[in-house]
Amino acid sequence: MTAARQAPVVIGHRGVPGERLEHTRPSYLLAIEQGCDYIEPDVVVTKDGVLVVRHENEIGGTTDVAERPEFADRKTLKVLDGVPHTGWFTEDFTLEEIRTLRARERLPKLRPQNIPLAHTEPVLTFDEVVDIAEQASVGRDEPVGVYVETKHPTYFAGIGLDLNDLLVANLERRGLDHEDSGVVIQSKETGNLRALRDRTPVPLVQLLDRQGAPYDLVAAGDPRTYAALSTPEELTGIAAYADGIGPNKSQVIGRDRSQRLTGETGLVRDAHDLGLFVHVWTMRSENNFLPLDLRVGRDKAAHGDAVAEYLAFYDAGVDGVFTDFTQTAVQARRAWAARR
Repeated sequence: MTAARQAPVVIGHRGVPGERLEHTRPSYLLAIEQGCDYIEPDVVVTKDGVLVVRHENEIGGTTDVAERPEFADRKTLKVLDGVPHTGWFTEDFTLEEIRTLRARERLPKLRPQNIPLAHTEPVLTFDEVVDIAEQASVGRDEPVGVYVETKHPTYFAGIGLDLNDLLVANLERRGLDHEDSGVVIQSKETGNLRALRDRTPVPLVQLLDRQGAPYDLVAAGDPRTYAALSTPEELTGIAAYADGIGPNKSQVIGRDRSQRLTGETGLVRDAHDLGLFVHVWTMRSENNFLPLDLRVGRDKAAHGDAVAEYLAFYDAGVDGVFTDFTQTAVQARRAWAARR
């Protein structure tokens, strides 16, 4: 991890989903080629207890499962973190069945260039993503890290599939259960990170958001929201079990109702005062995700002045960025370092 004011780390968010299908081998390899420091897989679980890499455990939107007649009867309704979802879920498939599926673009209207890539890449296991990072690290001065997010830990624990158990067992088996392994674990929930603190020395990151609350707190009747957890008082509690925070970028530099940047919120300062590093999510180049004053034209899928947004966050003191466009993040970091 970086300390404040060193060059921020660049985290290839699911690889380079702005140019390749997210969570696929070509996406991760391109992120590494373009200079990321970490690649980021989201992990969910199969019926037979294997960690696989998908944005969510509902895979109707990210694979071709809906086109597969042999799996038509697996479509179902589930309540996930209190919200009903209809689709196909990883925990209803064995790894062997998951391996027959192929990835598709999750945001086709914003990333039509990735639509033709459908049906070409399989779903990866967490083990395979670690293999990609380790193989790419051979001969490099700095190894490629793996920044893993555990998805819906309370939900999975409730159906007998404990993400913590599976992840720690995987790290121990691979000899990666130490603080210099290059592995970072992040979560939007709090309880699983607290439990992990006594089980692994790898860095832990508490994800935050501009709205809502960690589901484990909701399930326990705890009224604290992500906004509450972002206060100096609650950050003190986070510092007792985590090494860093991963806030939504609007929690670091605010936006007004017209989506223009309004200025720094003080969250970076508060976190640094407690020894927490700050990695913001998610930096993207499309107008749809940029503040109004950095958009170019009216096409939501067109790219705006993303470099200017990176520079604003680098100037704000963030220690790293999750990005869908690694090359742009690295380019901006180079310009920021040269300017300093």
